[in-house]
Amino acid sequence: MRTASRGLPPLLAGTVSRGLPLLLAALAIAYPWLAPNYYLVYAGALTVMYAAMATSWNLLGGFTGYVSLGHSAFFGLGAYGTGLLVVRLHVPWALALAVSALLVTVFAVGVGIAAVRVRGASFVIVSIALVSMMNLIVQGWRSLTGGSTGLQVPSPFPGLHRGQTHMVFFYLFLALLAVALLSWWYVSRSRFGAGLRAIREDEDKAESLGVPTGAYKVAAFALSALFVALAGGLYALWFGSLDPIFVFSILIASYMVLMSLLGGVRHLYGPLLGALIVAPAGEYFLIALGETQIHLTATGLVLVLVVLFMPDGILARLTRRRTGPSIPGETADQRLQGVAQ
Repeated sequence: MRTASRGLPPLLAGTVSRGLPLLLAALAIAYPWLAPNYYLVYAGALTVMYAAMATSWNLLGGFTGYVSLGHSAFFGLGAYGTGLLVVRLHVPWALALAVSALLVTVFAVGVGIAAVRVRGASFVIVSIALVSMMNLIVQGWRSLTGGSTGLQVPSPFPGLHRGQTHMVFFYLFLALLAVALLSWWYVSRSRFGAGLRAIREDEDKAESLGVPTGAYKVAAFALSALFVALAGGLYALWFGSLDPIFVFSILIASYMVLMSLLGGVRHLYGPLLGALIVAPAGEYFLIALGETQIHLTATGLVLVLVVLFMPDGILARLTRRRTGPSIPGETADQRLQGVAQ
């Protein structure tokens, strides 16, 4: 946090702001051992997975303002890429995860070059079309992917029972979340991040001042896809059974958007806070209502309400401030000129 907590001396406020992440990390590490049963460990791993993906999505959506519903495609490709490398080519799971994520990132660069040429609603439509296209390809290519029957991926930890596997993947997803948070933090303080914020505020002006908007958007798109693909690969190894209808579902990307918006897209911990609220709530309603239209409708309704009544997220409401210029007193135009220099 860049500002001291109100009502606290600066030194004490700085200590609190530095100690809070350590406290949260300690609680997260201890959670699997404190949970009373393995189901809650599973729910925790699912929550951390979504927190990592929402933070990854926020590398694009939070900085540039581009809303992508196509990240489900990168999740699904990461999952199937890892699964196919393990099943068809017998590649060790860690290497398969890394290779798959790298290939998805390269693919995202190609997609990004075409996709970021459009803005607003057109960009959203293009991203949805990407998910639909990948879904159809995976279902149609039966000889490779198994089609609509899915793909069975062997567990990388066959000696562990299911509950212990939940614990292992909880920590793997937690490590991914930590790297995603560190990446967001680094980008937010870099020249690259300043350029992305300039795109969000006024893309035409940023481009006129010499900011390489196209390259910046593609880079953010690819970096965001990298972490989502890693999450997809870990999901494939964790669940062991891939259903193309689920892993290429718009609902997954909608959760990323909802979590980021609810917590606050302009804050480091915004997507994490949103995931801590939305993922457990979604799991509860899934158990209570099943995979019904009511469950899906509730997700869409919450997303609409967040956009209408809390567009800056919970953290912005709590701190009663919006993320401002990188330097106190710096105007948007001054920041644009600084990035272009």
